[in-house]
Amino acid sequence: MSGNDNPYSNSFGQMSATASYGGAPAAPAQAAAPVAAGGYIKDTTTATFGKDVIEESRNQPVLVDFWAPWCGPCKQLTPVIEKVVNEAQGRVKLVKMNIDDHPSIAGQLGIQSIPAVIAFVGGRPADGFMGAVPESQIREFIDRVAGPAGADQAAEIEAVLVEADGLLANGDVNGAAQLYGAVMQADPENARALAGMAQCMIAANQHERAREVLSELPETMAADPAIQAVVKKLEQIEEARKLGDPVALEDTLAANPDDHEARIKLAKIRNVEGAREEAADHLLYIMRKDRTFDDDGARRQLLQFFEVWGFKDPASVSGRRKLSALLFS
Repeated sequence: MSGNDNPYSNSFGQMSATASYGGAPAAPAQAAAPVAAGGYIKDTTTATFGKDVIEESRNQPVLVDFWAPWCGPCKQLTPVIEKVVNEAQGRVKLVKMNIDDHPSIAGQLGIQSIPAVIAFVGGRPADGFMGAVPESQIREFIDRVAGPAGADQAAEIEAVLVEADGLLANGDVNGAAQLYGAVMQADPENARALAGMAQCMIAANQHERAREVLSELPETMAADPAIQAVVKKLEQIEEARKLGDPVALEDTLAANPDDHEARIKLAKIRNVEGAREEAADHLLYIMRKDRTFDDDGARRQLLQFFEVWGFKDPASVSGRRKLSALLFS
């Protein structure tokens, strides 16, 4: 997307340098050598997940790789992520879970596509990615969850994006758009920056413009999780417009707190209004009362919210903590 295509182009900022990712080309992937006991990589099961992941992540971040033997992209990711984890020398550990043999944990966490890697820090999910991503992105991911091994241009861009995210969260749409635009000037294919710019358009009530921009992306960029999260947010906004009057729904729940259908509708409306924790609490209420309602529909809806909000959003952190307490207590 060029500056001429963007309504915030006049407020684009400048970065001090262009972005350079990935460094030297990665060496051809090789099969990982067996890891000795006490190493950085191991397999886990449903029974040992608590010890291998929850407890161990209180010592250092633990990456959980959900995979299956039939999954081609999993076979592409395995040698790359094992290589990077071994080279990290204990900054993180890698725990692998075969979802064919042990499907329950992946199901409870809402894993719908593999390979999927979720980082646990301090006993809780903290960040994640899906797909056979390049080695450079795995290194950046480990730097995010374990702290950077060394400062570089990617870290500078990451810092700008974090600042932009903060400005947007605090309602400074123009300030956020300026920083996202600066990143896009340095790296026009930075999906996270473009997703942030689309979020600015949504915040400015330019929903149609955001849809137009996102519909024009190349296929590889359109599949990026950050872009997909904004697309789903737009879908949630459109759906919420058709769900009725929130005041009337509140009156319905005052008369009958266990009208779960009305509660889910109200949760969806509160979500698009920005009342994320309230939306999550409505769905958690349904889960506590009746997990069978709509085939566990409240949990599925909550996981969709988390996907759009992102791993680091305070409402996601709070909601996942409450969900974990409900699921694993």
